[in-house]
Amino acid sequence: MLAQTITQQSLRRMAIQRPLAMPMAKFASPAAIATNSQLMQTRPVATRNIKPEEGYKILVEQRKNRPVAPHLTIYKPQMTSIGSGLTRITGAVLSGGFYIFGAAYLAAPLVGWHLESASLAAAFGSLPVIAKVLIKSVAAFPFTYHCINGVRHLIWDMGKSFTNRQIQIGGWAAFGLSGISAVYLALAW
Repeated sequence: MLAQTITQQSLRRMAIQRPLAMPMAKFASPAAIATNSQLMQTRPVATRNIKPEEGYKILVEQRKNRPVAPHLTIYKPQMTSIGSGLTRITGAVLSGGFYIFGAAYLAAPLVGWHLESASLAAAFGSLPVIAKVLIKSVAAFPFTYHCINGVRHLIWDMGKSFTNRQIQIGGWAAFGLSGISAVYLALAW
């Protein structure tokens, strides 16, 4: 702190001794030139003691003047924002599904449920074909999309494919590949 003060004072003295400081003498007092107050910003601070209730009322009035944060619906949908949101949603769906199934699997013996592999396979095998394809599609798309978009993010982490055009193409490619692979996984017997 002392070094900073000494440096500032030295710079002020040098500014006074320079020939450019002479025209300033016509308009400013010698004290203003010596402290270089024309370049320093000061703000007078006035404080007063107020009750907490009064302070809360002031705060409420100030909050009324603040702008409201915009909602996502005001933005034009783009592949980057839709892709980012869909990646987060699929990640939450997958992790939430695994946690729920894991908790149910652990609680199954206590409750009397049969969540063993053999009973799950038998129950799934007894469903009609259209229900099997639908269930497999609903399970496959979040998984494939989240995996493919994860690879996309790894490519970005390496600093590649980061132009707007490449991001747009990559987003549509990730969406298309996810749909194709989900349909393939759903129709595979």
